[in-house]
Amino acid sequence: LRQPLEEHCVTISRAMGSLTFPANLMLVAAMNPCPCGYRGDPKRQCNCTPMQIERYVAKISGPLLDRIDIHVDVPNVPFRELKETATGTTSEQMREQVLVARERQAARFRGEPATVNGNMTPPQIRKYCRLDPEAEQMLQSAMEEMGLSARAHDKILRVARTIADLDDSETITAYHLQEAINYRTLDRRYWAS
Repeated sequence: LRQPLEEHCVTISRAMGSLTFPANLMLVAAMNPCPCGYRGDPKRQCNCTPMQIERYVAKISGPLLDRIDIHVDVPNVPFRELKETATGTTSEQMREQVLVARERQAARFRGEPATVNGNMTPPQIRKYCRLDPEAEQMLQSAMEEMGLSARAHDKILRVARTIADLDDSETITAYHLQEAINYRTLDRRYWAS
């Protein structure tokens, strides 16, 4: 998956030669926190041993996890919350925010190879992902405390840039950056212990 995720192409090699095909994809994946699925569940007991959990998590390589932009822990939703009337942003409101953010990105990248934040190159990240001082300090702390890779650093900035665009902000604030860092659940290694 490295080549399609990073280079947006797939190369198929056979004895007579190789062919490269375009493969601009969006990877969406899901996995349980452990083999039984109950690790961290407030109501059910996990029956997995530390060794079982370690073997389970080891099935997904660190480099692959590092290439996934957003990691989100999705807890069970209590029945009473399912029955309540939904509050917050509607689908239509979110659609409008996304359209405005996409217009902002189209203007930002006019004449450049990238058309959306997710495709920014490292030089574009340095150019377009300006952080306020508080966000700069927060990113440095996260890098050191979480032991993040350069790849994770760039992914956090791309996501933070998108969050700032959705918030109609030219500068990435600590609020935008904190949300982007929170989307790196697996970098916290919470399930490896």
